[in-house]
Amino acid sequence: MLGLDTSIVKHRLPLNPNANLVRQQLRRMKLEVALKIKGEVETQWNAGFLEVAKYSQWVANIVPVPKKDGKDNFPLPHIDLLVDNTAQHSCYSFIDEFFGYNQIWMAQEYKEKNTFITTWGTFYYKVMPFGLKNAGATY
Repeated sequence: MLGLDTSIVKHRLPLNPNANLVRQQLRRMKLEVALKIKGEVETQWNAGFLEVAKYSQWVANIVPVPKKDGKDNFPLPHIDLLVDNTAQHSCYSFIDEFFGYNQIWMAQEYKEKNTFITTWGTFYYKVMPFGLKNAGATY
């Protein structure tokens, strides 16, 4: 997995030094939800975003939040408008931002602080996942 050079940017999770450790026990959930989580974990594992966490002091459960309407739409503008708007330009840039957050590495000392637990194991992100505190500012 490539990603941005760590000399340029790394995501950090600044915490209050007096904060209590959070170590949650695994919650049970419906089978269909658990299977969706397993599929997503496998996808992220295969992409190189995750690493197995051993003896982590910080562990949280996954909290699945389904879309209200069940759809995951990405509406596109009219293609003819896009072509017309780019016709007079001499330079074009295409950026794939679908996994944009995952191109920023987590700082080594903060990796285990984003550990999560599943039925199939305990993992932490090697890269910055969407949804972390201040992830938008780092991105």
